[in-house]
Amino acid sequence: MDELEKELVEMICEVCKIKNPVFADISPTASLIGPESPLDIDSLDAVEIVFTVQNRYKVRIDSEETSREVLATLKSLADFVRTNRS
Repeated sequence: MDELEKELVEMICEVCKIKNPVFADISPTASLIGPESPLDIDSLDAVEIVFTVQNRYKVRIDSEETSREVLATLKSLADFVRTNRS
């Protein structure tokens, strides 16, 4: 996990109020949202994550389709931020 991925997962745990996450269990390529998520993130959490990422990194995640792709994994979220931050 690189520095941005670590920063993002810490932000996600804070926003979603995840207590005592085991960072070693979080793979950058694991599903970020849904029942397969090691963080147990649901669709309501996803809305908060999108809002926080947009504000913190000054990026725009436009449509539902785009947000699904961006939030598929921690790696896809980090790649999107790297590519689109202002």
